Amino acid sequence: MTRTPLRPLARILPARSKGENPDAIERENIRLRHEQMRDKSRMRAEGRLLVLGMFFFCAFVVVGVRMGMLSGSEPSEPRASAAGASILTQRADIVDRHGRILATNFETHSLYAQPQQMIDRERAATGLTEIFPDLNADDLLEDFTGKRKFLWIKKKISPEQKQAVHDLGEPGLLFGPREMRLYPNGSLAAHILGGASFGREGVHAAEVIGVAGIEKFYDKELRDPARGSKPLELSLDLTVQAATERVLYGGMKLMNAKGAAAVLMDVHTGEVVALASLPDFDPNDRPRPPTEGVPSDSPLFNRAVQGVYELGSTFKIFATAQAIELGLVNADTVIDIRGPLKWGRHRIRDFHNYGKELTVSKIIEKSSNIGTARIAQMIGVNRQRDFLGQLGLLETVPLEMIEAQGGRPLLPPNWSEISTMTISYGHGLSVSPLHLAAGYAAIANGGTKVVPTLLKQTGPQYGARVMRPDVAAASRQMLRRVVSEGTASFGDVRGYSVAGKTGTADKPKEMGGGYYKDKVIATFASMFPAEDPKYVLIVTLDEPVETSGDKPRRTAGWTAVPVAAEMIRRVAPLLGLRPEIEPARIAGITLTSN
Repeated sequence: MTRTPLRPLARILPARSKGENPDAIERENIRLRHEQMRDKSRMRAEGRLLVLGMFFFCAFVVVGVRMGMLSGSEPSEPRASAAGASILTQRADIVDRHGRILATNFETHSLYAQPQQMIDRERAATGLTEIFPDLNADDLLEDFTGKRKFLWIKKKISPEQKQAVHDLGEPGLLFGPREMRLYPNGSLAAHILGGASFGREGVHAAEVIGVAGIEKFYDKELRDPARGSKPLELSLDLTVQAATERVLYGGMKLMNAKGAAAVLMDVHTGEVVALASLPDFDPNDRPRPPTEGVPSDSPLFNRAVQGVYELGSTFKIFATAQAIELGLVNADTVIDIRGPLKWGRHRIRDFHNYGKELTVSKIIEKSSNIGTARIAQMIGVNRQRDFLGQLGLLETVPLEMIEAQGGRPLLPPNWSEISTMTISYGHGLSVSPLHLAAGYAAIANGGTKVVPTLLKQTGPQYGARVMRPDVAAASRQMLRRVVSEGTASFGDVRGYSVAGKTGTADKPKEMGGGYYKDKVIATFASMFPAEDPKYVLIVTLDEPVETSGDKPRRTAGWTAVPVAAEMIRRVAPLLGLRPEIEPARIAGITLTSN
């Protein structure tokens, strides 16, 4: 920067020669210098103001654009979720073995309120209670007049309800798209499917997650986008399931039972073709879990999978089959059944007096506790426990349901000789009907273990061998005689030979220990056709009472067996089993010659 002197000699000397005052030159230079400094400062200030003005202009533009975007969007409650995380609404369908829909998705809407946009809050509250009777007008009005700027009214509404809300003409009532889980068959197979609910929610979407049953067990797979449109294919047969539930419900009411369960399973693949538990529920409107009382009283309780019971004499065939397998007895071996059988302070008695001795086959046919207990003594503690373990009766069944984890068998704390004797006829060991179905399947298929499954299989799924084929065949013959000549005579179905075993066990008290004197668990474990079984069927009734006679009858032969027989009569044709037609009698015609 060049600095100009205030008193330059080039001007001072000529000024003096002319008689002018040199100070005037200095004052002029000072004035000019001050003007230059002022102009420079002004330019700097104007530049700064221009930059600051541009900054504020840009900031106001950004804020204005953002406010415009927010005013044009629908509000949502703030959620503690990962930034930018999207809500996955896609969920695969669930179908039965023939591809028929059991669970699918349905597009609907949610209803929410933005009170600050409402015109007539009181009218809106009144109108909503008329559309949704479960809402309270006073509570709505309090929410609408409070400080909240966003309020959920209904998470899912029907098209008719949406139109009714729309007709209110209230701008503060808004709709958001939803994809909800729909079970088109209502309560059919409710305990298997379980149900679904909303997980993470936003105004424009909601995450559908499984809360029970197979929906929860396969929740991750059903929500996997990579699955695409491929449904989850179950082993269930929808028509067989419907027939099973219908007959079971009628039988439960006819026998005055508190609850009921049924399991129908393929003996070669382990596929559960039908599984029912009553009372049931509608998964479209799943009730809340109970907070008090006995869990088994809730309709959510799955008696076929979660319920573990002493299943009585249905266990007797396991003891005789093991004894034959070990070479200790055969079907014609005579056993001393004189009673009562004493062991310490315990007394084992039979329901009827069957005389002094019975063959092993007759012990199963007549259902002798004493005879079975003596056979169990021959087997011994360790061998009995190992055999029942091989059948899968001492651990939870790995079924594809979250509830199956709760069906853990109740074992005796000290597996002594008396435990071995009582377990042989179904007392002292509690298992679920599904456990029993797996055990009987091993007898039905020739002696190999199968694991129950709810997924459709492509062929037999045999596990380890638990008994020889001839032992399984001998056991089936004894079970067939139980139906044709023994305690399950009401189980004979015309056209279909049925084999099975009844079981009636006193029901244990929920509190205080001991057993009820007038309450039982009645079970009929069956397989059909008896000559070459394809399926096992377990029917269990909780506290049944048959009242058609002079005295109330509670045994399985009078309660569970008729229900199972009617079930087989209904479902066998649906399963593709052709009945064996008995030849008709020839009319009494006498032939004469001419």
